[in-house]
Amino acid sequence: MIDPVAEKLSIPQHRIFANNLLFDQSGSFSGFDDEEFTSRDGGKARVVEHLQKAHAYSPIVMVGDGVTDMQARPPANAFVGFGGVVVREKVAAGADWFIRDFEELLRVLRG
Repeated sequence: MIDPVAEKLSIPQHRIFANNLLFDQSGSFSGFDDEEFTSRDGGKARVVEHLQKAHAYSPIVMVGDGVTDMQARPPANAFVGFGGVVVREKVAAGADWFIRDFEELLRVLRG
């Protein structure tokens, strides 16, 4: 699902950290590729750690709409909760900043 979007945005495959869904011969979902960081609990935090070590990114801000996204802080320095599709109260309560419209985030980033 992510590959077509990444391609349109010119994001190379080696920069994508997401679950790879696996399907059996009949086309039924059979699980996740367990080689991916994100295939297990705490995986998004492992992605952040990997990015910090590989590229020395600092600070890192995680943006997401779910509890597994929120798990990435720490090691991420901050977590922006996104409620533009669905508001999850636990995410809203645990976020350093909670937004309901992505344009709000973009306005702040653009200064």
